[in-house]
Amino acid sequence: MIRSMTGFGRGESDNGALKIVVEVKAVNHRYSEITVKQPRQFLALEDKMKKVVGEYIERGKVDVFVRTQELADAEKPVQIDQKRALAYHEALQSLAEAVGSTYHADPFRLMTLPEVIVKEESEPDMKALWPVMEAALRQAMDNHIAMRDQEGAHIEENLREKVAGLQDLAGRVAERSPLVLNEYKEKLEARIAELLNNTPVDAERLAQEVAYFAEKSCIDEELVRLQSHFEQFYTIADQKGSIGRKLDFLIQEMNRETNTIGSKANDLEIGRLVVEMKSELEKVREQIQNIE
Repeated sequence: MIRSMTGFGRGESDNGALKIVVEVKAVNHRYSEITVKQPRQFLALEDKMKKVVGEYIERGKVDVFVRTQELADAEKPVQIDQKRALAYHEALQSLAEAVGSTYHADPFRLMTLPEVIVKEESEPDMKALWPVMEAALRQAMDNHIAMRDQEGAHIEENLREKVAGLQDLAGRVAERSPLVLNEYKEKLEARIAELLNNTPVDAERLAQEVAYFAEKSCIDEELVRLQSHFEQFYTIADQKGSIGRKLDFLIQEMNRETNTIGSKANDLEIGRLVVEMKSELEKVREQIQNIE
């Protein structure tokens, strides 16, 4: 089963007083890299969140975004910063004297000045908030994985079509291969006859030359290995878990065998087929970069 490395998921949960919204997005990456971006007061939960994300994915660069919304006004203790209020009072009194005016102290007016009234922010109870955070995160990851699977299904369908096309091209190469030797022998005989003015040719020497060419241009082993790689592709594609690296290595091996066929075949038609195969292999390689 092929799963993409890219996807998006959103989840939310609340405890009546606080709503937590989690969004998860991921892109291609060689390894697993998880980044959590959230309000400072939730930093203590970051390691737990990364462990949860790690249960769902094995590869990809994953960004987790956390937003919070208060659903009810919590009672927060209120205090008056007397030192700051007295500092405002003295400054206003000094200003009044400087401009020749009379200053009348008004405590209620002083309370409206910046930072005179202070609301104490209590640290949230992380133990109590973790179930809310975990519920939102797992919902986001479930949606994220669903998108990965959906995109992976499309990638798998496309890859199977391309590999089937590669098998067809390899089959055409295999059909063409035996004809190359016969054509070489005929051309060699005609060329020698032309150069020697139809003088009889040493049959044994000609057979040695043809045998040397046959050994040098034989691509049977490469075609057998290539067919084996095609079969391995289908086997790996049916496996569960992270298979992207396996397929990437397999495509490298296919490309190596194809290059060897191109360099050994010494035939225009096979050369054309090899170019077409390499073009398709490059498309397959690009698609595999998206697989987990």
